[in-house]
Amino acid sequence: MTTNTSPKDLMQAMGQRARAASGLMAKASPAAKAKALKTLAALLRQQTPALQPANEQDLAAARAAGLAEPMVDRLKLSAAVLETCAEGCEQLAAMPDIIGDIVGMQQQPSGIRVGQMRVPIGVFGMIYESRPNVTIEAASLSIKSGNACILRGGSEAIHSNQALAQLVQQALLEAGLPADAVQLVPSTDRACVGELIAMPAFVDVIIPRGGKGLIERISLEDKVPVIKHLDGNCHTIVEESADLAMAVRVTDNAKTQKYSPCNATESLLVHSAIAPAFLPQIGRIFATKGVEMRCDAGSKAILQAALPADKQALLQDASEADWSAEYLAPIISIKLVDGVEAAIAHINRYSSGHTEAILTNNHAHAQQFLREVDSASVMVNASTRFADGFEYGLGAEIGISTDKFHARGPVGIAGLTSLKYIVLGAGEIRQ
Repeated sequence: MTTNTSPKDLMQAMGQRARAASGLMAKASPAAKAKALKTLAALLRQQTPALQPANEQDLAAARAAGLAEPMVDRLKLSAAVLETCAEGCEQLAAMPDIIGDIVGMQQQPSGIRVGQMRVPIGVFGMIYESRPNVTIEAASLSIKSGNACILRGGSEAIHSNQALAQLVQQALLEAGLPADAVQLVPSTDRACVGELIAMPAFVDVIIPRGGKGLIERISLEDKVPVIKHLDGNCHTIVEESADLAMAVRVTDNAKTQKYSPCNATESLLVHSAIAPAFLPQIGRIFATKGVEMRCDAGSKAILQAALPADKQALLQDASEADWSAEYLAPIISIKLVDGVEAAIAHINRYSSGHTEAILTNNHAHAQQFLREVDSASVMVNASTRFADGFEYGLGAEIGISTDKFHARGPVGIAGLTSLKYIVLGAGEIRQ
């Protein structure tokens, strides 16, 4: 879709409207924001059938373009997906409003009191690919955090995103809030991205959510601070003390519950002592589901002995590149390790810093893993698929940051705010 307006003029106009709306959102009452979110939840449920034609248009175009099925799956606005979006809106509506909270107020020797107040960022730009449900997640978090936002979804989901954005603006207006608080870029022209990331007068932060190409482009061209969402090369470690049945169940879920999300496990590290018992069981499950296993020599030997002849083709030799790969597909790398230290060293070398899990009954090893693995989310005895805002009780997420500043891991309400210092005095002067 294109517009008659140049990308620069289009984005400047959207930026001006967003900046104006951000002032109104910053002082919006908690009740008004909650009403907008509850109304949006109701609209998503009511309009589920009406959203399908727009979504089908995008799905048909994606299949015609030869998009892989896991990527097509990302585009689907099923009833279940929309219900999850609605529940996320309701969860956000019910959460305490943190805007205006004051923390750390302390009396200073001079007599002044110094603390910090939580405030909205202002205007954020969100650039994302594929999943149209991100439109709702971003919009709902923007509303709850008192921000305005400019959303630029991928061309492959343009019709779905436009239909969803209309519902968001309807909900805002019904709550007495400015419709311009959430704007969707109506053009698929890539030049709009270049303009959006170079408008510091109107945009306070950029949140890209997509592939390496998108992130690299934004990192090179941005003139606005960026909260990055990089690859999800997530690991699951099966430690020698792990409960076998639990390890099989969790590993299966971490990899196969859904292949396309960034929190799906892409690399499996197995202690050599438990490998002869564990790998045949998980290998047969993977083989039944058509998961290709890219193995080191040790794991391949065990799996070759366990799998029937007609499944042997699913076993491939891992290359160096496989240890750092994000497949987003029914493919997993598998490596034997001699202990937790070796597993942690492997993760800290090859991981994208997203999410890692250890399956163990050894408390000391669990604690070591939590301390030493340098990723945004680290888990003990749980599937990496839990690493998202909804499951973390954040209501929704704007993305999963692999940066190391204030927004790390699933970025919810707090990640879209900042803290400003406030000083209370009674006429004190500096001596």
